Amino acid sequence: MSDIKLHSKYIPLFNGETRYYVVTGGRGSGKSYGVTLFLNNLTYEKNHKVLFTRYTMSSAHSSIIPEFVEKIDVMGAAEDFRVTRDEIVNMTTSSSIMFKGIKTASGNQTAALKSLAGVSTFVVDEAEELVDEEVFDKIDLSVRTQKAKNRVILILNPATKEHWIYKRFFEDRNIQAGFNGVHGDTTYIHTTYKDNKENLPDSFLSSIYDMKLKRPEKYEHQILGGWLEKMSGTIYSNWKKGNFVELNTNCFAQDFGFSQDLTTLVHISVDNFQKQIFVRECFGKSGLSTSQTAHMNKRHAKGNLIIADSSEPRLIKEVREMGVNIIGAKKGKGSILSGIALLQDYEIIVDPKSHGLIRELNHYVWKEKGSVPIDKYNHFLDALRMGATFLCQGKNSGIYNVR
Repeated sequence: MSDIKLHSKYIPLFNGETRYYVVTGGRGSGKSYGVTLFLNNLTYEKNHKVLFTRYTMSSAHSSIIPEFVEKIDVMGAAEDFRVTRDEIVNMTTSSSIMFKGIKTASGNQTAALKSLAGVSTFVVDEAEELVDEEVFDKIDLSVRTQKAKNRVILILNPATKEHWIYKRFFEDRNIQAGFNGVHGDTTYIHTTYKDNKENLPDSFLSSIYDMKLKRPEKYEHQILGGWLEKMSGTIYSNWKKGNFVELNTNCFAQDFGFSQDLTTLVHISVDNFQKQIFVRECFGKSGLSTSQTAHMNKRHAKGNLIIADSSEPRLIKEVREMGVNIIGAKKGKGSILSGIALLQDYEIIVDPKSHGLIRELNHYVWKEKGSVPIDKYNHFLDALRMGATFLCQGKNSGIYNVR
């Protein structure tokens, strides 16, 4: 194999003895390159089974695996590897790298948990997207093969200080952001574009310098990899975690998804006197058929009213004909912005186990120009907005039963 230049900060990946490796950095820092190169080299040792995950991973063969193949080509070792749609196998040792999403299209059960037998190294890429610490713990505790050294590697662009990774690996241990070194069972690696300039085009560096001058907060977070007190520009800052309370004024609400997008169902309860909205997510799944959607609605709503996305009247009609108590939300010009304004006027209390909803609340922001929200991180939130609008602006109260 040919020699490949790698920043010295990544050497602990190759010779470290800890179980955990927290690899942080901003855009252009080279962290993905460093970890990918390490994992390819690791497969030259026998008995290694690497599970490489992201929160969602629908097309590893077109998005992630090519990055690994590129590094293999740089190493001049293409003849040593067999590459499939979701796995890379080193034929000289039979060690392998599997690629799977943590969250499946079918819901809360993780795809990764089904593939843990014999795993020696568990990698979470874009780990800031994983808001459920319990899922991480389940996989972490399953990495215990005796045939090879066990490692757990978290790769991330730091998010907010509310994230469990910050609290667990930094705040609770009094570790400063940007630390490089070993603390207890964890190796910390942090790099920025400054450590990777020789591999970056002038146009990229120019855009970085421009951002540093014009948008220093964005530069600090996205480029230097700093942790935020809260996500910049989030639409809803008026929320907190708390137990769901079912009051008389409550309903379920649904946003329909297609193929890659989630179909979501949330349960909403409103206290108009205290100006509080309680919400919990029931499910969020992609690729559901009409009959599957109806079945899931019956299971969770149990006959109570569901307010649904009225842009799909045919789907609402078909689901209703299958015995679901469901009607379309009233929509019109400006209904999204007015619904957002309504939610901002209440305190939103989110059930702590509503991980998908919490993820969206932490990432749902305004577009950079104008007062228009981005069209992502909004599947649970669109359902919440439609249901809350119905409950707060409607003339009725109580548990609705519209047939």
